[in-house]
Amino acid sequence: MKELIKSIINKLNLPSITYADARFTSTDKQAIYFENGKLKHFSTDLDSKALGIRVLKNGCWGFAGTTLFSNEAIDKTIKRAITNADLGSRFRKIPAVFKPLKPVVQTYNFTPIEDPFDMSDEEKIAYHEKIAKKLVENKKIVFSNVYSEFYRQYKIFANTEGTFVDSTVYDTMPMMYVLASNGKEAMSRTYPGHMNGRRGGFEIVRKVDLQNHTDEIIEQAIKLLDAPRIVEERADIIIGGGHLALQLHESVGHATEADRILGKEISYAGKTFIKPEMIGNFRYGSEIVNIYSDSKDERGMGFHIVDDEGTPGATIDIIKNGILVDQQNSQESADILGLQTTSNMLATHGDDIPLIRMTNFCLAPDKGSLKELIASTENGYYIDFTKSWSIDDNRNNFQFTTEIGWKIENGELKHIVKEPTYFGITPEFWAACDGICGEEEWEFHGTFHCGKGEPGQAMHLSHGVAPARFRNIVCNVKA
Repeated sequence: MKELIKSIINKLNLPSITYADARFTSTDKQAIYFENGKLKHFSTDLDSKALGIRVLKNGCWGFAGTTLFSNEAIDKTIKRAITNADLGSRFRKIPAVFKPLKPVVQTYNFTPIEDPFDMSDEEKIAYHEKIAKKLVENKKIVFSNVYSEFYRQYKIFANTEGTFVDSTVYDTMPMMYVLASNGKEAMSRTYPGHMNGRRGGFEIVRKVDLQNHTDEIIEQAIKLLDAPRIVEERADIIIGGGHLALQLHESVGHATEADRILGKEISYAGKTFIKPEMIGNFRYGSEIVNIYSDSKDERGMGFHIVDDEGTPGATIDIIKNGILVDQQNSQESADILGLQTTSNMLATHGDDIPLIRMTNFCLAPDKGSLKELIASTENGYYIDFTKSWSIDDNRNNFQFTTEIGWKIENGELKHIVKEPTYFGITPEFWAACDGICGEEEWEFHGTFHCGKGEPGQAMHLSHGVAPARFRNIVCNVKA
């Protein structure tokens, strides 16, 4: 396949073409799903191949993808990409610019501790069945599931700048869920939460230790049935890492994708309240809020040697000491906005067009433990585990609900509360952040399902966060 990609690049290395790249992916997936103690779904999809070709000609991008690999199909795909650029250039008012990049030639292979695709199906199914059986032992649990998804992708990327990179990565996403009912209402608990994707193999399933958390989530789901709700109109809240990862994702990550500023996501996933003139001076959060994009950290699912237009992986400040300083961008959008490229152009499979995507998008830690942060909170709530959320298409006005919270009184956790809900305006919310835990509490949380684009693509990405405190947050619609 490497020789095929090289031959495609040779065919694209023409005087009339400013730049071109070719991308091949072979993807393996497996899913195990138990519902109410029984195996409901088991699927395996191996070696799903795809190829994408992108060219810049006459100041316009042209892209074409295929899952067919005959010489005829590949030649047609090359021709279609060039034709798309030719046709599109007739309508472009401002030519796209691609600045030359230093070529990168490298191979990267992530090696899991336990390769799930080398393990027997029987072993993996038996491991999950034990957990599934434990989840149905209590009669107050009316529904439960446990599942894991395993993912492996081999990718080759090459461009006419001389870059040639091939890589193999593994990602795993385990989770369990219980729903308790008393006949009047139902309450749920998940573990380890909805941001449950991690870089790695079956060792990730063992590390999150589902089996030893079954009793905990069953007990909590049942207690939530009789627990009170937050009654204050405003309260100080400490948000746990699992849910804070989603808050970061929705209100900062998507808001700072440069294509949204340029109006390229309005029809599907929304736009952003950020304007170009805000970059470099707008206060997005308090002085302790430092948020960055880091595609160089191998621990996260957003790691890569180069992105899907050949920009080397990078660590880029997006918000520095609370000030918006940069955007996640592409070659084209960086040129329009007068920024440096950030290595954020990615596609899910070879036949998908690259888009500006989050990689490892992180909130930098500050100092102290969660215990210390709680102890320094006189009155408030500690909340975690996402239940539902809503955010407007400007990424500005939001509402989040978590599954569970704990009342904090005089620096101690007291009784639980059900479905803690809070509301906010993005910059006001992040400006209210006055405490972020340190490195000892910081970890990656991730998703397999960040949706974007038309046709839609689901991206794997990670968020590094530590629990953080936000003061005087609206917790009741009366406020």
